[in-house]
Amino acid sequence: MKNYSQSTLTQLQHKARAILLCSITLCLLSAVSYAQSETSLLAANSINANSLRYLHIDTALQPEKVHTMRDVPWFVEKFKLSLGVFFPVNNTDIKVSNVHTGNGTDLDFEDDLGFNKNSTTFLADFQWRSSSRSRFDLSYYRINRSSDYSLKKDITFGDHTYNINSSVNAFFNTSIYRFSYGYAILSKPTYEAGLLVGAHVVKANLGIGLNGENLNLAYSDDLGFTAPLPDFGLWGGVSLSDRFALNGEADYLSLKIGDIWGRILGFNFLATYKVLPNLQLSAGYTGLNFKVDVTKTNLEGNLKWGYNGPNITAAFTFGRKSWQ
Repeated sequence: MKNYSQSTLTQLQHKARAILLCSITLCLLSAVSYAQSETSLLAANSINANSLRYLHIDTALQPEKVHTMRDVPWFVEKFKLSLGVFFPVNNTDIKVSNVHTGNGTDLDFEDDLGFNKNSTTFLADFQWRSSSRSRFDLSYYRINRSSDYSLKKDITFGDHTYNINSSVNAFFNTSIYRFSYGYAILSKPTYEAGLLVGAHVVKANLGIGLNGENLNLAYSDDLGFTAPLPDFGLWGGVSLSDRFALNGEADYLSLKIGDIWGRILGFNFLATYKVLPNLQLSAGYTGLNFKVDVTKTNLEGNLKWGYNGPNITAAFTFGRKSWQ
């Protein structure tokens, strides 16, 4: 075995220690570098995750515009203007008496005063659908009737008595305004049905006058009133094809307002055909039946009359449907 001097051994020990220190230093530097790289990667991932989370929250906070599509029958339109002709059969029973004496004759205007049972007039209706379920309607009817007749019996009307064989002129004029709101409880692709609430405002004027060559002998009696008659009802419609539909409604109410008591029964049934996308033709049957008791300063009227008959209408539709 080779022998080394003491100085040589000391030098070898110093070199070994130096090599060991260098190795340890390199290992520590590598570990620190690795740790720093891992920390940077984790921080970057955390930042990305937070960014995505905040982005998701910000996106979620944005109001989402949702447009709900509803499939409803084809006859449900935004706006509908209907004009037509009404052919009512009239039935008019009226008694106008003096409030002090109570004298008055029950008169059938058709039989006792020569009024025609059949008449012709126009009608108009405007409908607005604020939504696929809600509808507002405004309707108007005007029916003016008159006759010249030789009495077949004595009658008392108002403050006067008109004797048999007297020549009289009689008239009965009415204007009817109707406003209603309806809500469809059932609303399906081919049918709808709901409730309605509204009012008929009846403006009426009626009277009898004696015709005579001597104006000093001529006299007349008349009664005028405006009766607001609220009503409730049902309505609905069904689509039988993409062009043909059936619609109907009925309303009723009995109520006293001030010095006027009134009762109304109304109905309307239609068969509708879509000729063009914005044009519809309808044929139907309409009924307006009233009973009104009214008291004025010196007259009291008891009226019962009805207009029932067929009608023909044309409807023009327009406006963007908000539910589509």
